[in-house]
Amino acid sequence: MKEAMILLTPFIGTTLGASMVFFMKGEMNRKIRKMLLGFAAGVMIAASVWSLLIPALDLSEGLGRLSWLPAVIGFMLGIIFLLALDTWIPHLHQNSQKPEGIPSKLSKSSMLILAVALHNLPEGMAVGVSFAGALMGNSGITFMGAFALALGIAIQNFPEGAIISMPLQSEGMSKKKAFLYGAASGIVEPMGAVVTILLAEQVVPLLPYFLAFAAGAMIYVVVEELIPEAQEGEHSNIGTVGVAVGFALMMILDVALG
Repeated sequence: MKEAMILLTPFIGTTLGASMVFFMKGEMNRKIRKMLLGFAAGVMIAASVWSLLIPALDLSEGLGRLSWLPAVIGFMLGIIFLLALDTWIPHLHQNSQKPEGIPSKLSKSSMLILAVALHNLPEGMAVGVSFAGALMGNSGITFMGAFALALGIAIQNFPEGAIISMPLQSEGMSKKKAFLYGAASGIVEPMGAVVTILLAEQVVPLLPYFLAFAAGAMIYVVVEELIPEAQEGEHSNIGTVGVAVGFALMMILDVALG
């Protein structure tokens, strides 16, 4: 039961956020949106460092002077993996009229969902690999540490669910359908988590690489998407404040619960 709860926690955060379409009218205030995007970036940066890269380095201590190598290789592979997906999969970012990825005839709403799914995949992988480390017992990762990561991601998924569902509703989609689309964008997280767990359990010695891989994938999303969107338009420091708050919260969760 607790295992399923850890894996579903981020998806629950996205679903609760998407439900805000029933309680809020119109589009989200631009400054609030910038702050929430910055907050999400801060959570993901802190999670990448404390929950993924540091455990990866700790697991590789036996390599002596080369203890950094698995973390570096995994991190770069995570960046390359997300770069490839970003290049190939057709998707559309918020406030953009030009789709990315290979040409397709998908609707605008479908490409918006794919953009969020791309964003959410690394988060699901991060929860999955952290959970796999806890299952192995000798990785230095505890179930509470895995839950702290899942909870931090769920907290930042809450505003993201609202950020995807509310614009869809303001464009003419029914509230129910906008909610379903927003919630569906988060289903990739538990799916990615389960796949990552299965892979990590088959190749236990590669756990440091998997941890760093998830970190690289999340940092790609932060640099490619979250920070630019938090800073677009009229200059404001609100996105930077959001990063600081998100980073501090995730750091507290990881240290206090992990």
